[in-house]
Amino acid sequence: MVHLLNEDLSREFQAIIAYVIYSQTMKGAAYNHIAGELEKHAAEELSHALLIAKQIDYFNGTPTRTPKEVKMSDKAEEMLGFDLDNEKETIRNYRQRIRQADALGEFALGEILRKIIAQEQDHLLDLADALGIDAPKIEA
Repeated sequence: MVHLLNEDLSREFQAIIAYVIYSQTMKGAAYNHIAGELEKHAAEELSHALLIAKQIDYFNGTPTRTPKEVKMSDKAEEMLGFDLDNEKETIRNYRQRIRQADALGEFALGEILRKIIAQEQDHLLDLADALGIDAPKIEA
């Protein structure tokens, strides 16, 4: 479980970095509102990282310090697309992690992940809306 949670933590670090950079470098009047939302997302991702790190410590592991790769672009639409893809992957992984936690009888971890996934789904909806698309389906 520690290894899997560290993978999740790496994705949270990736999200923090991406949201910070994208929110400050996105250009164009059409993106002013979403840039502000991305700043809020960065703060929420930090809270997720702290929760995951605490769970890793609970399982007597050491939290990773390495983020997943952050994709870069100077085009706002591409940045939003990168974020959308990352949120889809994060939601898919947290769904799996919740099932694993529940199977192990780690119900507190499952509850923490359920709260995180609710915010991740809100992020996905914000990004899809900014891109003018329907929320993508996420396969199990």
